[in-house]
Order: sequence, then C-alpha cells, then structure tokens
Amino acid sequence: MNPKRIIIVGTMAFVITVSGGIWADKTSASPLSKSGSFKTKDGGTPARHHTAGQDAFLRGLGASSDEDVFTALYNGKSLADIAAANHADIQSIIDLQVSELTRQLQERLARGSITPDQFEAQKAELPGLITGSAYGASKA
Repeated sequence: MNPKRIIIVGTMAFVITVSGGIWADKTSASPLSKSGSFKTKDGGTPARHHTAGQDAFLRGLGASSDEDVFTALYNGKSLADIAAANHADIQSIIDLQVSELTRQLQERLARGSITPDQFEAQKAELPGLITGSAYGASKA
C-alpha cells in the first residue's frame, strides 16, 4: 500500500474517533457499588420510572426489582432460571415480551418504516426468538 494512502486513512480514522468524543453530549456512567446496586455520580440511586410493562415483567418473574433481575442475568442466569427460583411461570414472561414486541412492530408498520411483508416475517419469528432468549439459548 502507498505510504501516502496509509497516512490519509490513518488520519481519517483518528479524526473520526476523536470527533465522536468532542461533539458528543457528555455522559457518564458510574460503576456498580459494592452492594451491587446502581449509583449516580453524586452517590444516590437513580430514579426509577416503572411502566406497567416493567411492573408486569417483574411480577411475572417474581422479582422484587429490576436490579435483582440485572444482577441475576449478569451472573449468568436466564429469565427461566430467575422465574423458576421465584416459583413463577416463564410462559407469562414470554407472552408479555411477544405482545410488547408485536406492538412495537405494529407501530413501525403504521409509521411506514417496515412493509407488511417485513411485519409478518418479523412477527412470525418473535415467539421462537423470545423463547430461546428466555431459556438462555443465545448464550455461547
């Protein structure tokens, strides 16, 4: 490769990398505290805005908080494992997620961002994808 081309490509890659940090909105994330819960920059806990879907999700899993679910998932458990540990029925979670994603697909269809054929194809895949995910089939 031509040395001039290497310099040009390297400079372009550098500018793209640096410009993302310069013009992006400032965000910061704090690590988990030793207790395993999320902490904000000032040490407080972030506000939680639960929707009805989140509440139904937590109730369906038998979990007390989204942090409990996050921690269990982070530790390698699947949604089915969490539900079984809490004596809950994983099928209700699968049904909830399929209905939520179907609703999102319907919104995309109404906006025209997907075609009716794409809607039908993606809708047909949802139950299998969600079921596999709930049981941890996507884990390597």
